[in-house]
Amino acid sequence: MQLFDTRTSTTAPFVAGATVRLYVCGITPYDSAHLGHAFVYTVFDVLIRRLEAEGHKVVYVRNVTDVDDDILRTSRERGVDYQVLSRSEAAAFHANLTRLGLRPPDVIPFATEAVPAMIPMVSGLLQRGVAYALADGRVYADVDAMEDYLAFSGLDRDEALRQFAEKGGDPEAEGKRNPLDFLLWQPSLPDEPSWATPWGAGRPGWHLECSAMAMEHLGSTIDIHGGGNDLIFPHHEAEILQSEALTGQGPFARVWMHVGMVALEDVKMSKSLGNLVFLGDLLDRYDPDAVRRLLLSNHYRSGWTYTEADMESAATAVKGWHGAADGDPLAVDGVVAAVAAAVDDDLDTPRAIRLIDDAVSAGNGMAARAAATQLGFFLGV
Repeated sequence: MQLFDTRTSTTAPFVAGATVRLYVCGITPYDSAHLGHAFVYTVFDVLIRRLEAEGHKVVYVRNVTDVDDDILRTSRERGVDYQVLSRSEAAAFHANLTRLGLRPPDVIPFATEAVPAMIPMVSGLLQRGVAYALADGRVYADVDAMEDYLAFSGLDRDEALRQFAEKGGDPEAEGKRNPLDFLLWQPSLPDEPSWATPWGAGRPGWHLECSAMAMEHLGSTIDIHGGGNDLIFPHHEAEILQSEALTGQGPFARVWMHVGMVALEDVKMSKSLGNLVFLGDLLDRYDPDAVRRLLLSNHYRSGWTYTEADMESAATAVKGWHGAADGDPLAVDGVVAAVAAAVDDDLDTPRAIRLIDDAVSAGNGMAARAAATQLGFFLGV
């Protein structure tokens, strides 16, 4: 299997051991799952299925960020406890991914459950001199004291500052040594959850949460770390810095995989803009296989735009897969192998879909359906 690694910007063989440890950044559950979420997690579903088909055990961890500025703000606006909000939205999210046919994670850690592991992590970073505490209880990672800051994302300082501010950072906060230093710990507002620490009561920073949950369940180094490409900076850059600075080991992840963004009318879908196509709504209107086909018709590293016409086309094509005559049973092995080879080529699911369509066009429906099941479609063989 060949996979593109964001950290090296190269495609290289992925040498898998008997067990593959996979961590994928999950949701902040303050609203319903949208098509962008579905794209990310369907991509990793295909990866997991392929690895498991080759006999590897995959330990899949996908977190839930249930303490975060966004969820606390939303819970305040709705007048509901943040844990009630997060648990209900997370349950709905997992239900929709199940409807889509995704293999569930082995572990779904909630950030609040991992706070006891985060506090000693912050202490360790302070002791190593790569973090500093301010009198008001804020603790920052000192990016100037960490090795190779911005090497992962490849951003220059001006672009890093722009993205840092856009994605919830605090470059202009008083007391910081460097505007790009990121929060490891912060004081809580009176109506926010709080945990006691040696440097003051408060709550963890977002980046720290994923490092803690990944290491708690998969160890100090993992095989594959994934998420949307909007997380490359600052989230994943911060994860690498703090994790490797804490453990003295590297790399934190052998391969970093990032999935492109989904747009609506050429604007990236986001909760803040409100331009969302909700997964549950699509599954109410279309066969799950149709939604999966729409997603996998796009290469995972490319951004794309949702249109209703493409959704209708995907639904029509999947009906054709169901209705195609069985054809030559001797064609099955060849089509299955060709689709597997496409997946092994950096998850080239668009090519895999075309191969399945070609089999249908050639009258080999049995081969098409057998190959499609490798990609997680519900089609019977």
